[in-house]
Amino acid sequence: MVLALAFVLPGLLAHDPWKSFDAIGVEVIHQMQLTGDWLVPRIAGEPWLEDPPFFHWVALLVSKLASFALPFHDAVRVASGLAVLAACGFLYAAARTPAQDEDTGTEAPAAVLLLIGTIGLMVHAHEAITDLATLAASCAALAALARAGDRPGLMGAAFGAALGVAFLSTGFVTPVALFSAALLSHAACPELRTRSRARFLVIGALVMTAIAVSWPWALRAHSPALFSAWLTLASTPRGAFGGNLSYFFGISAWFLWPLWPLAIWTVWARRKALLSPRLFVPIAAFVLLFIGVSVLGPRQDINLLATVPPLVLFTAHGLPTLRRGAAAALDWFGVMTFGVFAFIIWVGYLAMMTGWPPKIANNFAKLAPGFTPQFSWLPFATALALTLLWLLLVLRLRPAPSRSATRWAAGVALLWGTFATLWMPWADHLKSYRTVAVQMKSKLSGAGDCVAGRNLGVPQRAAFSYHARIRIGGPESEASCRYLLIQGSPRHEKDAPGAGWTRIADFGRPGDKAERYRLYRKNP
Repeated sequence: MVLALAFVLPGLLAHDPWKSFDAIGVEVIHQMQLTGDWLVPRIAGEPWLEDPPFFHWVALLVSKLASFALPFHDAVRVASGLAVLAACGFLYAAARTPAQDEDTGTEAPAAVLLLIGTIGLMVHAHEAITDLATLAASCAALAALARAGDRPGLMGAAFGAALGVAFLSTGFVTPVALFSAALLSHAACPELRTRSRARFLVIGALVMTAIAVSWPWALRAHSPALFSAWLTLASTPRGAFGGNLSYFFGISAWFLWPLWPLAIWTVWARRKALLSPRLFVPIAAFVLLFIGVSVLGPRQDINLLATVPPLVLFTAHGLPTLRRGAAAALDWFGVMTFGVFAFIIWVGYLAMMTGWPPKIANNFAKLAPGFTPQFSWLPFATALALTLLWLLLVLRLRPAPSRSATRWAAGVALLWGTFATLWMPWADHLKSYRTVAVQMKSKLSGAGDCVAGRNLGVPQRAAFSYHARIRIGGPESEASCRYLLIQGSPRHEKDAPGAGWTRIADFGRPGDKAERYRLYRKNP
């Protein structure tokens, strides 16, 4: 629990929405707050139907509770932290199955440690994204599956509810894959071919369907056109299967590290028991999820988050069998890697605060022009405590089957925690769109000015809307709008609107030479 909190809490607060997914999530929730419309997700007033809105609902409720103490975007991210903590708890329950001949009693804590230590989760765990709700729902579904034989009615309802929530968070892939894995396990594992298991599946299917259809049904009643647009987006593959599969396979080398090499070992070490439910269900779920995200796409690393819980659960059963040499190699690779990175973070912080070493301090200043570092006791004390606790863990933790996973998870918590506490103000100065939005708003004549956009990404539109209440239309609105914002390179005017327009501003984020914005005003 201490490691989970050390991983989750740093980085949730004290920074603006960042590109890409965080800015989109915060803006969707902000639009719900402004309009009171919880049914149709929107960005800058326009429908955004990439994902169903369950996570947005939860985050908005949490933000209302935390708004007295936190800015809106920070309050929203509290829901992200709660989702990750819930995932840890449910995964612990999923791995805590009745003892088997080869179990050591360490599988449940190992599952949580492996989840925390997954590199891909570290990248996205502190963003306002719907995938974190699916992460928690997947872990809950796996926990219900692990106890299907105990109370099939209740567990079937819990399984179906979790899959319904997963659908209302990110769509079809996760619930279809997990339910299919449950069906396959019923066919592949002889001990599961019972009437109680069939009852579990039937109840799960009914509850899942009832929850899953609730929002689409309401959306269709509200607007058949929006329902049709959502259904097309949700069911149409983006990218060819082969290309998507190659992309996800390639990025899994880092995103699913260190899970995939441990999973390969688990397949070998537990090869005689692969048809046991505790091993078959998670590996089948992982394979089906991987195929599912490859079928539908798009090619975004965040889609692999859905594959993490079953792979973690499968790997946790193989970790106790890891050979001493391999466990020691993983252990010390993690200690040395995270130790070096933490040292770099501390040296960088020292350079920012004192100007020494001067070369490093100059590099920070060049990357973030205009940034003035300010010392704060709380982040410093938090980072120092994390570092000392990590050193204590490295030096004092006794040999055990889960020691490598423990020290790896502690290293991830150290790396992320020191970055989030010591470098966060500098990183926020670089990545925030607040100053860009404020600069642009100062050039407009009034709050209701019509602004068209060209080459503008969705995260940028979301950030302009959130920070400055500026709604930017697409290129089709150029004829009717007085202003035109173009995102592109500052080195040329090849994409300028031409005669009839005057450039009135050229701005961008500090230190970002590639992403520039030029604002044009239509001549009278």
